Parts: sequence; C-alpha cells; structure tokens
Amino acid sequence: MTKTATTLHQPQSTARWLQGEVRRAIIDMELAPGVRLSEQELAARYSVSRQPVREAMISLANDNLVDVRPQRGTFVSHLSLERMSESRLLREAVEIAIVRQACRGFDASLEPAIRTNIEIQKVRANAGDRAGFQAADAEFHALLAQGAGFPHAWETIQNLKQHTDRICKLTLSSSAVMHGLVDQHQAMFSAVKAGASSEAVRLMRRHLTEILRILPDIKRRFPEWFE
Repeated sequence: MTKTATTLHQPQSTARWLQGEVRRAIIDMELAPGVRLSEQELAARYSVSRQPVREAMISLANDNLVDVRPQRGTFVSHLSLERMSESRLLREAVEIAIVRQACRGFDASLEPAIRTNIEIQKVRANAGDRAGFQAADAEFHALLAQGAGFPHAWETIQNLKQHTDRICKLTLSSSAVMHGLVDQHQAMFSAVKAGASSEAVRLMRRHLTEILRILPDIKRRFPEWFE
C-alpha cells in the first residue's frame, strides 16, 4: 500500500522537481531566450520520463518562462520589457511597504543575521562571485521582510522578480558594481535602524531601478533575446 502511494505521487513530485531545475537554468541564462526545448533531450538530461517533462513545461508556460507553440515546439520565452517593467513596479510596491514597516519596528534578533549577510556580500563581491552575490543579495531582502514582520512576503517577491532575474547576472559586471550594491544595502539598513522612513523608501526605490539603467545596453548587445 505504501509502495502504491509512493508510485502514485512520484510523477507529480518529479515534475515539480524538474520544473525547479529548468526554471533555475532559464533564470541563470544557461538556457537562453529563444532556445528550443526538446522533450526527449530534457528527459535524457535529467534522467526522467517524458511525462514529467510535459507537466513541467505546462507549469513554466503558466509562469511565462516558456512558450508552447503548436506544431512548432516549446521555446524559452524571450525577454519582455513590458513584463519586466511591470514586475519591477509590483516588486517596488511590496518592498517599499516592507521598509516602511521595518522603520516602524525591526526585529532586533535578526540584526546579527543582516550584518553577517552584508559581510558575506562583500566577500563574494571581492571574489567576483556573481552567483554567490545574487544569493546573498536575495537573502538580504528576505531578512529585511522577515524583520519587518512579513516573513512570507519574499515568496511573492520571488515570483515577481523571476523575469528581471534572467538578466541580473549581466548587470553584475564587476566587483565594483557589486560593492556599490552592498553600499546601498548598508545605507538602507542604517535608515531602517534609524527609523528614517522617507530615506529608506528613497534608497529602496533607487536600488530597484538599477536594472533600468543597464537594460538599453543589454538590448543593444543581445537583440535576439527580446520580444
């Protein structure tokens, strides 16, 4: 009986796992915009049957990360400036609400974790570790939400930012750029600690518009990636 239950749940579990793996590859640009995805090749690459591949593609299509074109195949979605601008705007609204609340009262027990995180950001910036820096950057924002009393808000933000995340690594072009973001994080947290709501909001808004300054250059360099 237990074996039967495991068997029944396995395809769904495999599809969910595969969805996460392919999502990561798309967001990390290992699978570039416009690339055709073969069910057979994905099944072989991840050592799964074709059924969970189909299920994973449906879920990724619902997230606008892949395009399923009848009679043509499945492709990694092209970057959409409209979708990216919309997701950034929605993320800004959520994160500004977070820093405003954080300025009213931040959970002091999380201060050591924030400070440790900022030090980790510096180490990864020094090493030119873009993937590691991105992970530490995300953790900083998650900790900020948690300290503000919105521990689940980061889940919403992650869904909003997946389209802009696809080109984030390209914006981290040097250690100097990464250190600039660390400075922004430090200034933001200092404003939160001081209860300076207007300053914290200004810094967060500036922080989240960094990507807008680099987008035109990326579109010029990689026009084939965009709709």
